[in-house]
Amino acid sequence: MRTVRVQAEPFDAAAEASALTKGRADIGALVSFVGLCRDEGGQLAALEIEHYAGMAEAEIARVVDEACERWPLLGVTAIHRIGAIAPGEPIVLVVTASAHRGEAFAAAEMLMDYLKTRAPFWKRVRRIDGSSEDWVEAKGSDDRSAARWEAGSG
Repeated sequence: MRTVRVQAEPFDAAAEASALTKGRADIGALVSFVGLCRDEGGQLAALEIEHYAGMAEAEIARVVDEACERWPLLGVTAIHRIGAIAPGEPIVLVVTASAHRGEAFAAAEMLMDYLKTRAPFWKRVRRIDGSSEDWVEAKGSDDRSAARWEAGSG
């Protein structure tokens, strides 16, 4: 089972994990990661996330397929939110299922590194004083993390 969604609404991580494992006795490991919107020292009103509709979903699905080719995964869920996301709200969910934990952990980490650095989303900080920043770029440390998965590494 492979699920990829881009949505404005919050998601229920436990319900998504349950849907992935329901009726399955072959899954021995389930790894989930939820990324939350940080408060940024009390200055953040919201993180505004935009995407290129259709392209973002297709790109995420492509990388999910790549993960499934690389590791023996039994299921993957990848959900990324768009719109205005307030501090403390969930932004992204990755759930990977496999027979063994190593594959599930590695695939989840690779998918998150991709979503953080290369997925076609644009993020802008909106502060409580009404000001905003330019579009946020990936950090060098995030790019280095993602580079581990290029062409057979990682």
